[in-house]
Amino acid sequence: MISVLRRVSVSLSISSRPFPPSKLLMDPTNCFGGSERLTALARHSACGFCGIRDPDRPPAETFRPKRAAVLVCLFEGDGGDLRVILTKRSSKLSTHSEEGDADDAETATREANEEIGLDPSLVNVVTVLEPFLSKHLLRVIPVIGILSNRIAFNPAPNADEVEAVFDAPLEMFIQDENRSEEEREWMGEKYLIHHFNYETEGTKYVIWGLTAGILIRAASVVYQRPPAFLEQNPKFKVPRLVDKDTIMP
Repeated sequence: MISVLRRVSVSLSISSRPFPPSKLLMDPTNCFGGSERLTALARHSACGFCGIRDPDRPPAETFRPKRAAVLVCLFEGDGGDLRVILTKRSSKLSTHSEEGDADDAETATREANEEIGLDPSLVNVVTVLEPFLSKHLLRVIPVIGILSNRIAFNPAPNADEVEAVFDAPLEMFIQDENRSEEEREWMGEKYLIHHFNYETEGTKYVIWGLTAGILIRAASVVYQRPPAFLEQNPKFKVPRLVDKDTIMP
C-alpha cells in the first residue's frame, strides 16, 4: 500500500454514492497481459463492491478532519496469487498539505508516482473503499488499483519519503498466521490494532496499524470473505474539541 499525503478538507459525513464511472475500469479485456484473475477482478470491481462509500461535503458546523487517499495497488504474482505493493516509510518524511487534484484516484496515483516512480498510466483504478480515520484524525480513502503491466514497473523510490519497496500476498491479511494484536481504547470504545510479520529477501517487515486495517478490509472485499480473526475496528467517534495535537491512542 502506498501512502498519500495530498489532502483536502472534508468531514465525517458519508453517503452510498458510487465511485464516478469515468474513473472505473470499463473495458479490462486486454489490460492485464492475459491474466484471467485480474480481468475478473477488474470487471467485478467496475460493477461495484458491496460497501463502497464516498464522502459528501459536510454541514459547515461539523468537525472537518483532513482528507488523504492511499493507493492499494494489486498485481498477479508468479504463482498466480494477488499481491499488493507496499513501502517502508522514511523517518525523514515531513507531511504537508496540497490541493488541486481532481479526485482521490488522481491523488493516490500521483503520489505513488512521486514516491516510488509508479507511472499512473500503469494503474487501472477500479474502486474506492469506505474511509478510515487515522490516529491523527486524518480521513484516509483507500483507492484500489490494478497494475496492468508488472514488467514495465521499475521501482524508483524517493529517498526522502521511502526506505524500501516490496510486495506481499494480499490474502495474508485475512489469515490468522504471523499475526498479533493489541487492544486499545478510544473515547470509551475498545478496538484492536493488528500486526502482521512478513519476511522477504532476508528482510523482516511489520505491517500494522492503519495500513494493516486498510489491507484487511481490501482483502476481505477482493476475496469476498471476512478475516479468520476478530477485526474489531475503532468506532469513528470524534471529540467535540480537537486540535493539532489530538491523536488516538
